[in-house]
Amino acid sequence: MKSVYFDNAATTQLRPEIIEKMTQVMHQNYGNASSTHSFGRATKALVEQARKTVAKYFNVTASEIIFTAGGTEADNLALTSGVRDLSVKRIITSKIEHHAVFNTVLQLKKQYGISVDYVNLDQTGQIDYLHLKQLLQSSNGKTLVSLMHVNNEVGNILDLKRVGQLCEDHQALFHSDTVQSVGHYTLDLQDIPLDFMAVSAHKFHGPKGVGFAFVRKKSGLKPLIFGGEQERGLRAGTESVHNIVGMAEALKLSYLNLDEEKFYIQNLKEYFIERLSTEIEGVKFNGTSSDFEKSTYTVLNVCLPFSPEKESILLFQLDLKGIACSKGSACQSGSLKGSHVLSQILNNEDLEKPSLRFSFSKYNTKDEIDYVIEVLKEFI
Repeated sequence: MKSVYFDNAATTQLRPEIIEKMTQVMHQNYGNASSTHSFGRATKALVEQARKTVAKYFNVTASEIIFTAGGTEADNLALTSGVRDLSVKRIITSKIEHHAVFNTVLQLKKQYGISVDYVNLDQTGQIDYLHLKQLLQSSNGKTLVSLMHVNNEVGNILDLKRVGQLCEDHQALFHSDTVQSVGHYTLDLQDIPLDFMAVSAHKFHGPKGVGFAFVRKKSGLKPLIFGGEQERGLRAGTESVHNIVGMAEALKLSYLNLDEEKFYIQNLKEYFIERLSTEIEGVKFNGTSSDFEKSTYTVLNVCLPFSPEKESILLFQLDLKGIACSKGSACQSGSLKGSHVLSQILNNEDLEKPSLRFSFSKYNTKDEIDYVIEVLKEFI
């Protein structure tokens, strides 16, 4: 039986170079980065070099990069401190955000009584930019807009610069969850008016349990976790040095190999779309995931023409055949609820059919795609 991993939007395989780098750090640089002796200073130097490496790829200063435990913490930092400390009275977001944003916004509404507005979506899940402008124009208090760059389920791409300009024009703060785009797209934050950004290393072949927040200087953001003065006082706790170094190295390798790997992965996705369209009658592609101008090259969300009875055992059957994919975000895989993203964009008939998210990396092959197609045909 083959082993096929098409769930790279959930997490990615570590590059061998990252494992080697992290192992070296764990062996040799075990000092606490806050200690003043030579062991601590050597470790601190690694952390600060990693910070400079990360900052370089986004054209920002090193002081604007705050290391976190991942994208969820980075999202919470921007949203919660924005409301608690920056006098934000209103958040504009969408109903297809990652739960790290969606559920945090609901909690902030409950806890602080802020108002929440959801921007309209079209039938593919793309936001209505005119409606966003109207919402911004109608603001009666300080507003924070939170919209993700690349949707983690259907791959839709947001025009970050356009949204950032709208926010700047209306004196609103702009936060974006860029977990699915960093390492796959270049972002010049001197060109994009973005105040806060959330990133997670394990989405671009780095380690789990580490990420970073971009926090625009002089924003006034305050910490969520209190204790020592690590991370410019914005994130207390002893730094996970091997993870931070591993993340910086993974980011560097992602951007050094970006053009080559993007071309390779895009060809895989094109091939998968072609094979599905040819071999499975009635297949549909959710959101804009089959449109390379509007969707990321790493994600394909497929609505399959199977009966509701077959839907309940489809993932089980694929798993038995050694195929890993998902019905939606990995964060909701333990829930009995369907995808909150697809519920916003699919009609009732298509919601009754199984939809699967296939997501790709440099480690996938066309042979694996052929195998998946054969298994799906057999299932039919």
